[in-house]
Amino acid sequence: MDQRLSEAVAEVLRATAAKVVMPRFAALRPGEIEMKAVDDPVTIADREAELMIGASLRSLLSHARVVGEEACAADPSLMAGLDEGAVWIIDPIDGTANFAAGRPPFAMMVALLLSGETVGSWILDPLSDRLCVAQRGGGAWIDGQRIRTTDTHADLGDLCGIVSQSFVPAGGRTVIDQLSKAIGEVVPTARCAGHEYPLVATGVRHFALYWRTLIWDHAPGALLLTEAGGVAMHLDSSDYRPARQRTGLLLAHNRKIAEAVIGLIEDKD
Repeated sequence: MDQRLSEAVAEVLRATAAKVVMPRFAALRPGEIEMKAVDDPVTIADREAELMIGASLRSLLSHARVVGEEACAADPSLMAGLDEGAVWIIDPIDGTANFAAGRPPFAMMVALLLSGETVGSWILDPLSDRLCVAQRGGGAWIDGQRIRTTDTHADLGDLCGIVSQSFVPAGGRTVIDQLSKAIGEVVPTARCAGHEYPLVATGVRHFALYWRTLIWDHAPGALLLTEAGGVAMHLDSSDYRPARQRTGLLLAHNRKIAEAVIGLIEDKD
């Protein structure tokens, strides 16, 4: 992935934010918010942003397929073949519930997959214009500054982690209880992965645990985190693979922290 492509994708996100997303922030009218499912809203801004981003990405790589969150909601068959060829993944507004309520955080995210592996990712915070970019084998960057994780490891009682209470599977409540008792501070998810992945990558949070692993929520951030030196793994310690949907995903600022949290869960099984 060359620098010109990376800069072009960033411009696509910023142009879409300016034209479609920010004019509707805290200004949605009745009828511009719908529910795809229980506690899963979608707005007119989500749909228009996905169309605008998708059209622009097609012009950048004509051979790449475009898979967006809202298109998949209408046609789940679009999820097939994510491990084949070049695929753009779009989350037009990550944190839609926050956006619809007129509050932060929310983000706009794109990932580029080649043969099922994420090779590029972009996360834009439209409110601050903060841009996170990662390239497979090329590092992770926030607003043009390269970020790297540290190898320091605090005791479990000194850790602060994000633990999602949403979409919890059978047995997940036990894991949540274990972490809440042993970890120094457990905070709830803000329901915006595009906000929380950078927190873990920069060490503001030591780890995060999610249950649902939809590709548009996690492919962009997972590349940012791992290219910075962090870890994205499932609870059986296997590495995250974007084209493979599995329940339970642990993010950690470094491998020591990941192993400590996984060890705590395993010890209590």
